[in-house]
Amino acid sequence: MTSYAVVIPTLVRDTLADCLAALAAATGPRPEQIVLVDDRPDPEPDSLEHPLSVLGDLRERTTVLDGGGRGPAAARNTGLRAVTTPWTVFLDDDVQVGPHWCGQLAEDLAEAAPDVAGVQGVIAVPLPGGRRPTDWERGTAGLAQSHWITADMAYRTEALKHVGGFDERFRRAFREDADLALRVLDAGWRIRQGRRTTRHPVRPASRWASVRQQRGNADDALMAHLHGPDWWDKAVAPRGRIRTHAAITIAGVAACALAATGHGRAATACALGWAAGTAEFARARITAGPRTRHEVTTMLATSVLIPPAATWHRLTGALRHRHAAAWQEVAR
Repeated sequence: MTSYAVVIPTLVRDTLADCLAALAAATGPRPEQIVLVDDRPDPEPDSLEHPLSVLGDLRERTTVLDGGGRGPAAARNTGLRAVTTPWTVFLDDDVQVGPHWCGQLAEDLAEAAPDVAGVQGVIAVPLPGGRRPTDWERGTAGLAQSHWITADMAYRTEALKHVGGFDERFRRAFREDADLALRVLDAGWRIRQGRRTTRHPVRPASRWASVRQQRGNADDALMAHLHGPDWWDKAVAPRGRIRTHAAITIAGVAACALAATGHGRAATACALGWAAGTAEFARARITAGPRTRHEVTTMLATSVLIPPAATWHRLTGALRHRHAAAWQEVAR
């Protein structure tokens, strides 16, 4: 039997106890190690008492490390350095492994050919019935089709150490998994889909969450610098609307500038272009959702804010990472 360790970076959210309880209840060969990396800037040890208590007899196999608040990529590297098993399995603290997950994982790892460095779990996102999903729910549901996400991802420990682990310049839970996978593939390994299943419930979020998510555009700029302009295709990732967002933002900025300098007709034309682009964006998001008053007003407000936010973060990311070296060079 192939032994494995489970590494979970966490901010000790309410979801952590359910995550650990599901892992403790799963049938099959147990993990040799569980490494919990507390990535809060100012950890409160007492807040871990309840989540750790649900582990039962797995508690004695569990190590808690301080991540220092440097983000999930750095936290996973901290956990990886403590691993002594041939396989390292990464879980997010807001997922719940299936009831037979340990046994299914053992089968996934046993079936991995020598050139297979990673085996991805099957992610299921439960959505409410009887209505269309909200924008936030649709975004979470997209994880089920994502490649190489660390919500449930097993890697050979030697392969991770060979490529230098996660790139810690990815400070958010975004693109750091795709970057790692591309480097593993470039090193000559393969990554395959496994059969084990893990639930990823939709956690509550504020109505402005979609605006805050635009910070990920800075990570897209880093990906383009590290893996080339065709990284979208390499990572099998959707391109998104960054070009349209940039055009809408330029039209809006131009309208304001032209109006301020007395160019009324040109300002009007640019304002109409901004309004048309924003309206199309809002309409696409509204028609796909439940169309409740709260959802519609949220989509209208955030559709105005998202294009400039996305453009700003993409530009600042491109500027910040313009001289970024490959991660292994940085790690050395």
